[in-house]
Amino acid sequence: MRKYEVMYILKADLDEAARKEAIEGVNGIIVENGGKILGIDESMGLRDLAYPIEDEVKGFYVVVQISADNKATDEFNRRVKIDPRVLRHLIVVAHE
Repeated sequence: MRKYEVMYILKADLDEAARKEAIEGVNGIIVENGGKILGIDESMGLRDLAYPIEDEVKGFYVVVQISADNKATDEFNRRVKIDPRVLRHLIVVAHE
């Protein structure tokens, strides 16, 4: 399995409970497909977006370090594209 860094932006209007549920759900996609969560960083938090996305001007940033294979990352890509709580996401290979 390769190590990746995943960043996604959640809608800013989610309350604390809904945000935690969204983070658990999105990260759960990796675990359900055989990946492992190595670390979660929510320190960037709520920020202004560089440009509006779906009429949103703020978003909550989450960075997750994972270890996964292609099946897990492909399924993650597929499911977050249709999740209305996620504005954008990006997966990059982590430096060893």
